[in-house]
Amino acid sequence: MSVWFNPAREIEALLRQAAEAVPTLGKGFNPELKPSDPRHADFQANGVLAAAKAAKANPRALATSLVEALRQQAGWDETLVQVEVAGPGFINFKLTPAALGAWLREYRDESKWRAGAARLMGGQKVIIDYPSPNTAKQMHVGHLRPIVIGEAVARLIAFCGADLIRDNHIGDWGTNFGILILAIRRAKFVLDPQSPEVLEDLERLYKEGSAATKADPALLEAARAELAKLQSGDPENLALWEQIVAVSNAACQRIYDQFGLKTDYILGESFYRDKVEQVYTELQQCGLAEESEGALVVWHDEEPRFSRQAETKLPFIVRKKDGSSNYASTDLATLLYRTQHFKATEIVYVTDGRQQDHFQQLFLTGKKWFQATQRTLPRLRHVWFGTILGSDGKAIKTKSGDPVRLQALIDEATQRAFESVTNKSPDLPEVERQHIAKTIGVAALRYADLSSNRTMDYSFSWEKLLSFEGNTAPYLLYANVRVRSIFRKLNLAVGQGETGASDPTTPTEIALARKLLAFTAALDQALEELRPHHLCTYLHELASAYGAFYAADNVIVDEPDVQARRLMLCARTSAIMETGLRLLGIEPLERM
Repeated sequence: MSVWFNPAREIEALLRQAAEAVPTLGKGFNPELKPSDPRHADFQANGVLAAAKAAKANPRALATSLVEALRQQAGWDETLVQVEVAGPGFINFKLTPAALGAWLREYRDESKWRAGAARLMGGQKVIIDYPSPNTAKQMHVGHLRPIVIGEAVARLIAFCGADLIRDNHIGDWGTNFGILILAIRRAKFVLDPQSPEVLEDLERLYKEGSAATKADPALLEAARAELAKLQSGDPENLALWEQIVAVSNAACQRIYDQFGLKTDYILGESFYRDKVEQVYTELQQCGLAEESEGALVVWHDEEPRFSRQAETKLPFIVRKKDGSSNYASTDLATLLYRTQHFKATEIVYVTDGRQQDHFQQLFLTGKKWFQATQRTLPRLRHVWFGTILGSDGKAIKTKSGDPVRLQALIDEATQRAFESVTNKSPDLPEVERQHIAKTIGVAALRYADLSSNRTMDYSFSWEKLLSFEGNTAPYLLYANVRVRSIFRKLNLAVGQGETGASDPTTPTEIALARKLLAFTAALDQALEELRPHHLCTYLHELASAYGAFYAADNVIVDEPDVQARRLMLCARTSAIMETGLRLLGIEPLERM
């Protein structure tokens, strides 16, 4: 039997084949394996119970027949995987130490794991849409989640074999530009791209303009007129708009650089300004869109939307009554462009959970539109996330009530980390302490977000995210540094000293080996749900398993084969820790 990258999936495939030799199981048999109590097995299949109930058969007898058929499958080797029927008809599978040793020797570094994972999404063309901020605004704490979640999801998808395109679909063509341009003209503001305060000035002007247009209907109409001029190609408004977008993009990129975020394209809403007419035309030709109070709208009776104030059905507006485009129209044009130009088979959108309604309507409209025009719709997924809360349980803000600036958050995380590193390792050169602090500070912000289930709100706490204990970035970074220190003691590079390594033998060696192999299942689960917290949970459990192994079994011993196998376990722990951290966007450290 070959060494399987993901044994659970391989066994499932063999079970499916074996089931064909057991007619009583029927076509509805589910061969899915789930993790089991490690005291008894690694995986368990319980699909026989439902199949036996449907067939009115004895489940244990049916499970026994299935196991006998499984043992006849080509390539099955029970010296590597032990199988037995348990209870009323559960089937338990346990990897032997020989199988664990073979896996550790075969899958030894990131290139091997990447090659093994490539089967999950190989051949697929995926576009991920993130972090997609609105222009002319400073990035604040609310932008942290799309940056770190989007980057982790992007890295995971690429690691698992997809041909990935990162598209930063910025908001650079909406109503806010009419308000901002009007405010700039009224204040006679001269935009200086070189000014360090230019973005702050633009944000202040927008707030003033927004308040003014809410108070004065005439100014609101004037702002709409400025937007209409912009969207119709007025040279002055276009020139001003280009300056605003350039300033905003440069400011955002300075933040992105600190998080290691790189995009392939920045195709904002403005890119689609000459592509929305096709959307309007086709939706009307298909009978999907109709005029309503001057606007072009789509109704979805099977998924109706209602206003919060009254039980009034709301349409999906794809063109406003003044003729200008909106999120719906540009998002539909974007969907068509990504399908036709990039040949996308899947599109992933990473946004705030408050946009769930918009994307539900967008996906429904896209599905009907593509069916009517005989196009193949890519798989569409909305990766939405909750809110970062302060200690008061409300969205985190400054004392003045404004959102916390993201750069200020990064700076404070770095300073706090520097103080902690200095206390722990005062003898390190200051330059190195500054580098470590920068890594830990950004990693701590990132990991505190990613380790939480993305659809949940989470409470921000400096003490928790910078702690060297618990499920935190500092703890994992330090755990990896400790593993590497063993190789430094022996004057070896990580991965050396394994020649002649025997299979895991002691209980803690076997437990650590099983946890190392579980990396494949963690990848699988994180990819299936696009929830990075599954990978975070796994890395924390791996660090704990390594701690138990290190406490029980000396690595540096006289017996060559024992030391070799324990160095092998140490090397795989470090390699998987570092691979997992990099998938989350965190760069490991040599020492702390």
